[in-house]
Formats: sequence, C-alpha cells, structure tokens
Amino acid sequence: MRLDAGRSLWLLILALTAVRLWAAAVIPLTEDEAYYRLWSQHLHFGYYDHPPMIAWWIRLGTTLAGDTPLGVRLLPVLGAAVTTWLTADLARRLGGGARTALLAALAYNAMLTIGAAGLIATPDAPAILFWAATLAVLGRIATGGSPRLWLLAGLTAGLACISKYSALFLAPGVFLWLLSTAENRRRLATPWPWSAVGVAGLVFATNLAWNATHGWLTFEKQFGRVEPSQFRPGYLGEFLTTQFVLLNPLIAVLAGIGVWAGMRSRGRVGGLDLSLPLLAALPFCLYLAIHSLHDRVQAHWPATVFAAFALAAAGAVEARPRGWRPRVLGGGLILGAAAMAGVLAWAGLQGPPINSRTDPLLPIRGWPQFAGEVEAARVRTGAEWVGVAHYGALSQLAATGRIEAPLVHLIERERWPDAGPAPVDKPGLVLDKSRRLSLADLQACFRSVTPVGELVRGVPTSRVDRYPLFRVEGPVEGLLARGCPDELGKNRRRPVAAAPIPPPRGSWPAQRTGGGS
Repeated sequence: MRLDAGRSLWLLILALTAVRLWAAAVIPLTEDEAYYRLWSQHLHFGYYDHPPMIAWWIRLGTTLAGDTPLGVRLLPVLGAAVTTWLTADLARRLGGGARTALLAALAYNAMLTIGAAGLIATPDAPAILFWAATLAVLGRIATGGSPRLWLLAGLTAGLACISKYSALFLAPGVFLWLLSTAENRRRLATPWPWSAVGVAGLVFATNLAWNATHGWLTFEKQFGRVEPSQFRPGYLGEFLTTQFVLLNPLIAVLAGIGVWAGMRSRGRVGGLDLSLPLLAALPFCLYLAIHSLHDRVQAHWPATVFAAFALAAAGAVEARPRGWRPRVLGGGLILGAAAMAGVLAWAGLQGPPINSRTDPLLPIRGWPQFAGEVEAARVRTGAEWVGVAHYGALSQLAATGRIEAPLVHLIERERWPDAGPAPVDKPGLVLDKSRRLSLADLQACFRSVTPVGELVRGVPTSRVDRYPLFRVEGPVEGLLARGCPDELGKNRRRPVAAAPIPPPRGSWPAQRTGGGS
C-alpha cells in the first residue's frame, strides 16, 4: 500500500524520535550537558553562561525519566520531533501541499547538525523549537488566522529569548517581514504586533531581572563577544565552509538555489512564500557573517535558522520537480541518513578511535571508570575534597556519582550561584588536564602541594587525556575570594574564586546520580 505524504510525515517523525531516544539513552553526556545538568538541580531565571530554559528542560526530563543521559536529553529529543512537525506545518501555511511539507521535513533532518546532534541537551535545543514555533504561529496569522495569535507568537518568541540570546534577532527579522508588503504594513497599524512585543518582553524580563541582581553575569559573558577585536576575514571563509558541510552539501546547494530564487521573486519559490522564514533569519545571518570577520563562529550557532533553509530547499525542488533537483535531494537524504546512523551508532556503541592521533569520542569516553580511579586516589591520599580547574571536568565527575566527597571548582565562582563555603582548609586532591594545571599554578594557592601521580582517560591505542594529581594543604589567605590562578584564570576579565558545586537535590554526598554513566 502506498503511503500518502501526510502519513509518511508522521512515520518519519516517529522513526527519527525512536532512533534519537535510543541514542540519547546510550551515548554518555558531553561536558556541557553534564554542566547544564548541574544547573537543573537548582532552578533560576538565569545562569553564568546562558538563559535558563535548558536547565528547566533537563529538570523536567530527569523528573520523568530519571537522572540519566536519557532524562537529560528527553526534552531535546521531543523538541526535535515537534520542530520537524512545525517545519512541515509552516510549509503548508506558506502555500505548499502535503508533499512539499514532507520534503521540508526530510531536508531539515538530513542536515548534519540536526540529524546527528538533534538529541544533545544544549540551549540550542529549546531555542530552535521556540524559533520555529514563532514562525509557525506567524504563518497562521499570515493565512487569515485570528489576530489574537499574535499573543501566542509573543510568548513563543519570549521563550526563545530565554533559551538563547541569539533569538533576540528574531524581532528585527519579523519586523522586516511586516515591512515587506502592504498587507503586512497594515498589521503594524493594529495593536496586535505590539502586544506580541509586550508579551515577549515580559517573558524576557525574568532573565533581565536575574541578571540585574547578579552583576549582569550572562550579559557580560555573551554580549562581550559582540565587541570586535581585530579584523580577521579568514574566519568568514571558515564559517561559510563549515556551514556548507553541516547543512549537508547537497541540501545546501538546493537551499542556496531556493534562497536566490526567493530574492529574485519576492520570496516565492515553488509555490511557497518564503518571505517570512527568510526575512526572519536575515538579521541573525548578517550578524554571524559580521562576527566572522573578527572571530570564529561556532559550528552550532546558526542552527536556529536551519528550518528556513530546509523550506528553501523544498521550494527549489518543487519549482523543478522533473529535473535534476529531486535527484540531488535524494542524494542529500541518503547522505544525511548515513551520517546520522553512522555518528549515532559509533557514539552509542563507543566505537574505536579513528587512529592513534584522533579520537573524536575522547571527551565522552571513560568518565565513570576515571571517576572511580579519582575516588580511589582521594581515599589513598587522605584528601577530604576534590578540586578541578575546568567546569566541564567537574561536571562530568559529578554526573558519575562516584566521588564520595565535595567537588570544588577552583575557578569562576560565578558559575555556581548556590555555592556554599568550600572545605579547602582541609587536605584536598586537585586534578585536571596537564595543559590546564601545573605545580606552579597550585603553589600560588596552597602552602603544601605534593604530586601524587597521574591518571589517564581514553583508549590507550589513541590520543588520551592525562590528569596529574596533587595533594594540597594550607590555602593561602583570601583563596576563596580571589580564586586559584592558572592559565585559564589569567585570561579572564573578572575576579575568580574557588567554590564547590551546588549540592544536588538530596543531601551531599549521599545522593548518587546517574548522568554520564
């Protein structure tokens, strides 16, 4: 029996969700995921690095599915499924049929960033969902929906902004769309779009208020990147090349054709009116291009606008359904499926390193065993706390639940708003990667520093991470106020301080946790 496009869409969503749920359960947490997991144990309206939404998502996921990798990633996986449906729904609202909607959903998930990383619990996950939801609501308004839907659009836009600050670019993008036609300009004369701005502002005000009472931590951290440092146009080529690959080269070609055709025909491509998604994405894309003239654009930053490019690719195929474009799309779907299956299977089954010098899985390998070795070293040396220089390593150790003593972050107290007094007046065991920590660093902070060995994490036949161990005693006066200087600390602008991780929802150290295992 031949399936229609609508039923195929639902089968696609269910199949992708099943695969991502399996991968979410078996792939160990990344350092950032383990870090956000610690956030989720103390909910706030803001954190040092990002707005709060990912912490709220992880808290809900771990409540439903346990404090495990699956629990941490449950909401991002479900969010990817909803975003796929929203992309298809927007295609229909913009003038496409069920087939066009299916093509857009397929193209979106064939993008390498989405297909292979659509389960990772980072701030991008809720930002992508709420950006797509805002466009889907606006698509309904554009096709005759109730003007009251503007309030819902304001809510979803506000939720996108407290997911990741890049969603602030959504407002000028929507404004460009409203200016693009006479009909849209008439909407600006009504109170509804401005009411949406008010609703979004109220939602964002929660994070604004948190920052105002915490020294504008997140704003300083994130908006400090906006300031140009030096002109380095080579980053632009790196940015364009990286995104061409991560979009999936074949899908990127079709998306480029669709965008170009949309620019020449006021947004209309293959029966779709792409003016809404493309104009909404334009300010953010321009910012990323400008940013790349002086600094590196991280590979995942543009992911919020990938749905717009998927719609452009679908429009390009529908504009020439009998030519070479459908074959290019077919090849892109095969490439995307193969990449997704290969990456998830390799990571989930902890496949071998690529060679003796390269192991992309090294950041997530062996943390439970390593934590057990750290705990054994702590007991052997009589240490009563474990100190770590990097937040990611500390978060991974905490996620294993195998350290039976307080974990102390020796830098950046501001990362932990719930931090209590650090027990650094007692003997401690300090470790981190050799490039992050040295004997000289610690001698500036403790009167007694004794090397007690080295631990290795990784596959012995490939590159490994080495962690020197130091037993420390006698913190210098003011350590908790100024922190322990090291190569990372020397490059930071604000003062630093030592602090323990915030205790989990139970009492420390009795509660065991399962993330990262």
